[in-house]
Amino acid sequence: MRLINNKEREKLTNYINGNPGPGDAEEVISMMAGGEDNHGLRNFLEEDWNGLMNSDIPAEENLSPALDRIHHRIRLNEYGRSRSLTERVTAFYSRAAAIILIPLLAGAGFLLLRDRTGNNGQPAVTSIYAPAGSRVSFTLPDGTEGMLNSGSTLTYSMPFTGDRSVALTGEAWFEVAHDEKHPFAIDAGDLDLTVLGTAFNVSAYPEENYTEVVLENGKVLVSCGNYKEGMVMTPSERLVYENGKVTRSTADPSKYSSWTEGKLVFRSDSMSEVARRIERWYNVKVEIMDEDLEKFSFRATFEDDPLEEVLKFLSMTSPIRYEITPRVIAEDSTYTRSVVKIYMK
Repeated sequence: MRLINNKEREKLTNYINGNPGPGDAEEVISMMAGGEDNHGLRNFLEEDWNGLMNSDIPAEENLSPALDRIHHRIRLNEYGRSRSLTERVTAFYSRAAAIILIPLLAGAGFLLLRDRTGNNGQPAVTSIYAPAGSRVSFTLPDGTEGMLNSGSTLTYSMPFTGDRSVALTGEAWFEVAHDEKHPFAIDAGDLDLTVLGTAFNVSAYPEENYTEVVLENGKVLVSCGNYKEGMVMTPSERLVYENGKVTRSTADPSKYSSWTEGKLVFRSDSMSEVARRIERWYNVKVEIMDEDLEKFSFRATFEDDPLEEVLKFLSMTSPIRYEITPRVIAEDSTYTRSVVKIYMK
């Protein structure tokens, strides 16, 4: 097992504390990029993480300035990062359980930047990524604000204000800045959306067999499949595209945007829908062990409740019981997801 030397340790410490020396930042990033198998580096980061968690940080500590500096620094370096380097750094961060930046970035914006300019003068492509089990706020260069749900990615090209086009994988809430001359366009898998100034929720996870849009206010033009000319959505409308068919219905937008406020809301949802959302919310695997559970619907609201509290409440109000298998360390030193098995009582 390779150990990091005192000089490397000092550079890492200075970088984490925001005081890197000349050339230290690039060296630390390179160390991270090639550090997947560097157990010494992993141990250092774990020690730093444990030190942070054991320190007395006031609950009311405002991390916004730090996050702003991180965002600004990423933007300044947007055109200076190679795609391969950034992806390797991100891969390392994803695997390391003890990264000092995680508590900062997970709450307010984990930005994964991929510069594809190369030498051909093509626009740089920027991606914003929400790791599993987290929610990430974002503000785009045109002033559009929103939030990404667990395991989602939003990608767009720079410069952005002239061509307001993004691609979404996963789920996001948008509050689009109005610009009549430059409509805001979203590629959401099977759906193409065009808006001017609108608030709405989009769910387009590749592993699911449907894409969904719920409009709170404004108007959205939706194109998909055989509907190339587009369908205009109006407020409090839900549109679902599944297996080549479109279903439109009236909906309460607050149910579909509640996740942005840290709320897990069920309103007459089936067991499979409850399981799907619990999986994403808590980054666990849920297995429904009895098909008869699909006969039941569930109604509840949870806010920042631990997984077991949610399951306990559901078992008190419904004919279910559950078992939780804790996560374990896999052969590649990563953790597996916890498994929740739900049975009929």
